Amino acid sequence: MPILPLLNVWLLPALVQPTPTPAALTGPWSGAIEVPGMALAIQVNFLREKAWTGTIAIPAQGLKNFALADLKAEGPEISFRMAGIPGEPAFKGRLEADGALRGIFTQGGQNFPFFLKPGALPPAPPPAPVAKSPQDREIRFPGFNAFLLNGSVYAASGHGYFAVLVAGSGPTDRNWSNPLIRDPATGKVLPSHGGRDFAAWLGKQGIASLRWDKRFIGSKDPKLDISLDAQVGDIRAALTCARQLPEAKGKKLLLIGHSEGALLSLLTAKDADALLLLALAPQSMAKTIVEQLKLQLPPDRAAANLAYLESVFTAIRTNQPTPEGGPEVFPALVATLAKPLMRPESLAFVRDTLDLDPWALASRVPVPCAVAWGDRDVQTWKPATLPVAFPGTVIEIPDANHLFKRETRPRTGLSGANAGSTYGDDTPMADLTPLAAWMQGLK
Repeated sequence: MPILPLLNVWLLPALVQPTPTPAALTGPWSGAIEVPGMALAIQVNFLREKAWTGTIAIPAQGLKNFALADLKAEGPEISFRMAGIPGEPAFKGRLEADGALRGIFTQGGQNFPFFLKPGALPPAPPPAPVAKSPQDREIRFPGFNAFLLNGSVYAASGHGYFAVLVAGSGPTDRNWSNPLIRDPATGKVLPSHGGRDFAAWLGKQGIASLRWDKRFIGSKDPKLDISLDAQVGDIRAALTCARQLPEAKGKKLLLIGHSEGALLSLLTAKDADALLLLALAPQSMAKTIVEQLKLQLPPDRAAANLAYLESVFTAIRTNQPTPEGGPEVFPALVATLAKPLMRPESLAFVRDTLDLDPWALASRVPVPCAVAWGDRDVQTWKPATLPVAFPGTVIEIPDANHLFKRETRPRTGLSGANAGSTYGDDTPMADLTPLAAWMQGLK
């Protein structure tokens, strides 16, 4: 698979677990860690043979069956920790009269209450079906090397441009739905169709649009070509398809890329008549990973882990095997960042995009261009300074998250763990008037 949101899997701040007294402890227990602004759902499974062992799952972080360390159950007092995770997460709790296990979860010097009760978390329901719109019609068109792509055309009229929408990274489909977008409180997949909603918003501006599933959505073919050439080729194919659609007759083409899709759209800018970059990364992928990791590492172990990360980047660039982590390297850094970055099926794509400088590309865009961010986006954000050579328009949308939906919580209280609670279908779009004004000015 292409680039997934790898960074948040182990960097998220809350990892919890409780346990009851030895007699009542065996089996699954579920509950939550109460971090600021949300409750992070967790499940702990306890097993006693010769000694107590256990695992923890944190669905919102994609964490499953993570082995507990130093699990102790002494009367009503229960304690355990998660070895190899930055911040040394640990749990200390007590089984209370109502049958619940309550206590304090500690990580990186911060303390949060947690609770567990007997029983497993409820299974995540299947994603809600995408609501059909009378303006939407489904199409198939040939992508790079004639690979068939599935798409939707949203009909509208009144504007001189037709839009082609490019989705973001990972298993994100034409509607910007992603199984990794989960309710932080329950861990369940959060029905989220931001791309469909954005297409509907474009329709209200009189702009019809085409959006499509990336080539690997729904595919189980390990040999499928998901290279940078293939994915950029699909964007060019979508633009070619758009020019032949009746909804685009007589119109110019506006290429709209979101997140990673914004970066890839920069590589095809000359094939469109105008370019809108939504939530463009502030720097290259490699630099972004480093900056995010710096925020998570304890000072006494930062140097060793950052040096290891640089060795991973070198291995990617030079086609070498995944480096082994030394004793000072967090095992989670190896397991949930280094190895996924170096998966054989997507390694070529990662290598080709690792050091791409979005601003060097944006400074050479030959068509009218705007770049926009939500001011509450904690995944990608407006850089503190912009290159003077960038010729386009810069837009910042107030009270908008990564999907340009409304976010009213202060940015200082948002994190990768809790931001997703406003990504769902029940959150309305932010006020996108600045975007509409720029679009109305397109000639």
